[in-house]
Amino acid sequence: MDASKTRKRLALAITAALLLPGMAFAQTAKEKELETRIAQLEAQVQALVGAQQQQQATLTQTQTALDQVRVAQAAPVDGKPKIQSSPILVAGNPDGRFSFGGFIKLDAMYTDTSDGEIADGSAGRMFYLPGAIPVGGSDESGGDIDTHAQFSRFWFAADGDVQGHKTRAYLEFDLFGGGMSNLGNQASTNTHGVTLRQAYVSWDKWLAGQTWSNFQDVAALPDAVDFVGPTEGTTFVRQAQLRYTSGAFSVALENPQTVVGGYRTTARTTSDDGNMPDVTARFTRKGDWGHFSVAGLARQLRHETATTEASSTGFGASVSGKYNVSKTDDIRYMLTGGSGIGRYVGFALGADGTLDATSGDIESTGVLAGFVAWRHVFDPKLRGNLMFSRAQFDNDTDWTGFGVTKSAQSIHANLIYSPFPKLDIGAELIFGNRELESGADGDLRRIHTTVKYSF
Repeated sequence: MDASKTRKRLALAITAALLLPGMAFAQTAKEKELETRIAQLEAQVQALVGAQQQQQATLTQTQTALDQVRVAQAAPVDGKPKIQSSPILVAGNPDGRFSFGGFIKLDAMYTDTSDGEIADGSAGRMFYLPGAIPVGGSDESGGDIDTHAQFSRFWFAADGDVQGHKTRAYLEFDLFGGGMSNLGNQASTNTHGVTLRQAYVSWDKWLAGQTWSNFQDVAALPDAVDFVGPTEGTTFVRQAQLRYTSGAFSVALENPQTVVGGYRTTARTTSDDGNMPDVTARFTRKGDWGHFSVAGLARQLRHETATTEASSTGFGASVSGKYNVSKTDDIRYMLTGGSGIGRYVGFALGADGTLDATSGDIESTGVLAGFVAWRHVFDPKLRGNLMFSRAQFDNDTDWTGFGVTKSAQSIHANLIYSPFPKLDIGAELIFGNRELESGADGDLRRIHTTVKYSF
């Protein structure tokens, strides 16, 4: 009995002795595996922490460099305080947006005329003005060279939203000032006056102030080196007005002025005796193909003296536009006709009407004028234009006599090179002719060059 128990205990002891080392070994292997995994995780965490610290150091260095650049840019070169340290705001509207722009333009031209010389310092020596082409004078040998920068221009604009109303105030000036010698002289100072071109305020659909006449389509004007280009075929007036625009339609009440020709003489008078505004209306349609516009004009012609009072009416219509033939070509055109609208065409090339000194009546003058221009882009830096323009007046020679302009026409061809954006270097050939009712005529030949930088 005792021997049997002894054998069982011995067997259990031997079994335990055999199993315990295996269990201990298994437990030690798992612990080592866990320790290895923990070590790997700790290494990965340390690597992530190191990368984050390096990234933070890089960001800190970058921010420091940016701060140094800002400080360097903000600091004036001479150490003096900056003149402007904050954005320009509109005083009347702190939330408004102020902008400024313009261009510097140098013009140099050689002019040769067949029947006399255009007066030195006059507008006709600065740009193509068909009414200034001499007729019936002596042929002088050689031409004239003129250079000036008077058509340089600058403008200011303030745009904003005031209580839900979209507003814009606009001022534009050039240095024309009335002519070459209006203040100084070409021998010494070449001083020229600042000339107001536009000054208006617009809000929503309304505009009040001085700007281009609603009867004129500025968007149809050709890409000319000359100030205008096809002057005799162009409606060209800037004046005070009140305009309402709704979509494609606009109507305006504009400043009334009457250009009256003397009875059987070339003398003319500008009368401000009108008591009714000129009424203009325009409809414009636009698209990827270009634009098309038609305009109408109705006006009163009126002239008073101490003893007489004369009045008449004038009516006119104009069709104009721009057609994009391709990506490199477009056609621009304008055709204007009517009676008593002479001052709106070609810088008042013809009078609105003629005053009969005996009866006191005004005989309105008919006119038909227009131009067509082709623009071609050779490459991104070079473009060219070809233009033809003509104006024809229906004068009653019993009233006007034979010394007034019967017609004028011109051909223009130019090339404009832009070595980089905003800079234009151009040259234009101009051939112009003016004919009188008597049949006498005069020619103008001009080479007009320019350098223009827009900003």
